[in-house]
Amino acid sequence: MKNRFSLLLYLLLLSNFALGQTVLKADAKTDTYSLINGVLANPNRSVIETPDCNHTDFGNHITQAYDKELKKDVFLFHIHVSPDNDRCKKFDRQRNEIKTYKDSPENLKANIGETVEYKWKFKLPKNYKPSSSFTHIHQIKAVGGPYASIPMISLTLRKGKPNKLELRYTSTKSQKTLDKVDLNLLKGKWVEVTEIINYGNKGSYAIEIKNVATKKTIFNYKNSPLDTWQDGADFARPKWGIYRSLNNKQDLQDEILKYADFSIEEIKDIVSVDDLKAKAERILLMSNSSKEIVFKNENSKNFNLIEFYNNTGRKISITNKINKNKLNVSGFSKGLYFLVFKKDTEILKVLKCYIK
Repeated sequence: MKNRFSLLLYLLLLSNFALGQTVLKADAKTDTYSLINGVLANPNRSVIETPDCNHTDFGNHITQAYDKELKKDVFLFHIHVSPDNDRCKKFDRQRNEIKTYKDSPENLKANIGETVEYKWKFKLPKNYKPSSSFTHIHQIKAVGGPYASIPMISLTLRKGKPNKLELRYTSTKSQKTLDKVDLNLLKGKWVEVTEIINYGNKGSYAIEIKNVATKKTIFNYKNSPLDTWQDGADFARPKWGIYRSLNNKQDLQDEILKYADFSIEEIKDIVSVDDLKAKAERILLMSNSSKEIVFKNENSKNFNLIEFYNNTGRKISITNKINKNKLNVSGFSKGLYFLVFKKDTEILKVLKCYIK
């Protein structure tokens, strides 16, 4: 039975890797640590950094449970004000994280020049309490080089008026806040994060956080060009979980942070948004009730390919969505898109499209 399960897990992972996308989902059946390592690492290594060593009576600090709202199994990351610490190595902070690392499959490590999309869902408790010191729930970090000690990108929870989620950034060691959002918009709600990074000294960064239930965007940020490569790095990797300082221990409480549906995918079909804007000839506006973009004046004899790109430059599949001179956009998120008409590989025309 064990060999059969291992074969099934191997075939599932092989299928994911072949598609260029790696997905980690809870199943509440497989041992949690084995499941995580089976996707992000290999059977002989661990990509899990927890305070288990100092809190053995609690057991695993990452567990699984069924979530009634999502109607699926999810991961639960547990952290306790005492006695949890950082892997029994540092006692002024606490860490309960998962990551990729140097022995992870190559498609899980970002290299300069690559564009990678990271997606995941998370839920903070309704009564979540941040401190004025750092609490990172997601990081993009370099491995190797002089700047590996500080994350290039962090989603940080911070006490304030109001409490907030901060998007923190550095290409060296001087970190700054790029943007922030009121934490009350996230607490007690499942949200989905889509993060797209083009890694390079003149790269780009985009992130969107949406309420899973309402589909409404809570937070949206993009920046291009942006230095998204820490010089000297061997590769860049994502981390998820809870990594918090104990400098203001009086502000903290025991927490359970839920995560679900981690995804890492290298994107091939992406273009420069600036190039698309420069080539755009006119604008198509959509009403709230409309589900179609109509392009009446385009002569189909002049082009043999139509492509659709979002506001980060990523190509969106429109297979079976075009009927004559109409594009069905039902189910697409609000925002700016580009309708691109091509003759083979040559761009003939670009139209801006706003879905309201």
